[in-house]
Amino acid sequence: MDNSEGRQAQEKKTLRTALIAERLNMTDRQQRAAVLQDVMRIWLVGRPDTVVGAYWPIKGEFDPLPALHRWKEDGELIDQPQPRRIGLPVVDKVHKTMVFHAWYPGCRMEEDAYGIPKPKDTEVIVPTLLFISCVGYGPGGHRLGYGGGFYDRTLANLQPRPFTVGLGFTQGFLPDLESESHDIALDAILNENGAVWPV
Repeated sequence: MDNSEGRQAQEKKTLRTALIAERLNMTDRQQRAAVLQDVMRIWLVGRPDTVVGAYWPIKGEFDPLPALHRWKEDGELIDQPQPRRIGLPVVDKVHKTMVFHAWYPGCRMEEDAYGIPKPKDTEVIVPTLLFISCVGYGPGGHRLGYGGGFYDRTLANLQPRPFTVGLGFTQGFLPDLESESHDIALDAILNENGAVWPV
């Protein structure tokens, strides 16, 4: 790693820390989350997907699971030929990749290697639509994550590649965010104002 790469990595680390602290300290985070639940539910209407991947929220992230549970229940009401399914990531710490295991409210959970809850002993499913949390995000579908590269490595290997949607609050918008060579742009980004990307 040359000096400029090292400086860029340090700048991103500092930015991540500041954005997470800011998100945790938002006094209206619950109100913003309620609005984003509605945005997400409306955005899902008409999507053909029956297997959706998401994440267990940490560090003040928006929680996509209530909206997805409603989406799953709505699918049962309209008697779809394929049942709707939700998957949460299970991390492979050695290869720094993820697979998605079926999740439903009340399913048995256990902590992964990073202390994040994951479904215990449910089957592996392959999502065609994947909701990804954003620490920050910028124009062109660029996302600032936690720096581990799990999503980029996972997306590079998932076949077919799922449609990817970033979820974040307006507080995380970074107008000058630049991508790196290994970054895979998101197909869409939603915040509490609606669809940010594509514009």
